[in-house]
Amino acid sequence: MVEAKTIQSSLMQTYNRFPITVAKGKGSYVWDTDGCRFLDFTAGIATCNLGHVPQAVKEAVSSQLEELWHCSNLYHIDAQEKLAALLTEYSCLDQVFFCNSGAEANEAAIKLVRLFSTERSNIVTFRQSFHGRTMATLSATGQGKIQTGFAPLLKGFTYFPYNDRVSLARLKVEQPAAVMLELVQGEGGVIPAEQDWIDELVQICTDLQILLVIDEVQTGMGRTGSLFAYQQYGLEPDIITLAKGLGSGFPIGAMLAKKRIAQAFQPGSHGSTFGGNPLAATAGLATVTELVHSPVIQNGAEKSMLLITYLKQLKQEFPQIKTIRGRGLLIGMEVADVPAGEIVQAAIQEKLLILTAGPSVIRLLPPLTITEDDILLFIKKFRSVLTHVFS
Repeated sequence: MVEAKTIQSSLMQTYNRFPITVAKGKGSYVWDTDGCRFLDFTAGIATCNLGHVPQAVKEAVSSQLEELWHCSNLYHIDAQEKLAALLTEYSCLDQVFFCNSGAEANEAAIKLVRLFSTERSNIVTFRQSFHGRTMATLSATGQGKIQTGFAPLLKGFTYFPYNDRVSLARLKVEQPAAVMLELVQGEGGVIPAEQDWIDELVQICTDLQILLVIDEVQTGMGRTGSLFAYQQYGLEPDIITLAKGLGSGFPIGAMLAKKRIAQAFQPGSHGSTFGGNPLAATAGLATVTELVHSPVIQNGAEKSMLLITYLKQLKQEFPQIKTIRGRGLLIGMEVADVPAGEIVQAAIQEKLLILTAGPSVIRLLPPLTITEDDILLFIKKFRSVLTHVFS
């Protein structure tokens, strides 16, 4: 029997792991190996949007496990084609490429932009953005801390300030191939895009035939109150990328594009051994079906308003809470006096799981299936946490 310490030391130290080994999950809760129950307001970092082990996904994957686990993309995969049809039916995009993660989806989008835009290659992204950790996607990410140590970065990215209308005039000078952005910067501090800024950005992109790529890896799949965040901004992107909540925890990513752009990809242009495999595609199909045919997204939007109401009451009690922002159940709280990471650590003692989004922002990502009782329990636990850290 290998001791736990030996097992842990065999892992590369790429994560600052919390002192919890999660053994079980159901709904809004997880249990550790000691049987302790935690209220989970992280949802696997916006991945378990239907809660842990949702029944519809469990049944679909269990059935698929009896039939076929893997099939090369040299052959047709029924669940993959059905999932693609569902995603295009409920979006403004026409065709889908499947992969395994958000970084891979963004990597595919970058390649498609370059292949389609034969006379232009530069892509504008934004400061404090996060698009992944592959060489291309960390080069696209506008955060120095993500890029440190990996020079030389991939060329062809320019970083603009987010929500800054003045800087948009530079697009007319630079005329990039594409603009790529998150409509809520998740890792960058839970910062929503301002409607006026988006309107001007979209108009410039339309006028100059600049492709608009929306990174919906964290904001998609109902997280912000609609199936995709772009649907709340009155725009039609040329490309969107998905992952996280798409498979309820099974590794799957997707890039969706307008047909005229997608046709730049031909056999051999791009590929993925495991992308859209039968298990992941089945999980994705069951997840999206549940999202579009049940009231779960509406529940998430309603519970968002309730949660924010309670958070505003806490803000009155604790002046160290400076702002509350976000969309749907992607909520950020900027705090002062105490690092956000210290609050996250204190929450673990209260059997509550929350996240940071930078040094001074607490990030809340409960599942869309959250109940009022779950919210009341969260407020009780979180009030206790804040009382402890701010006393």
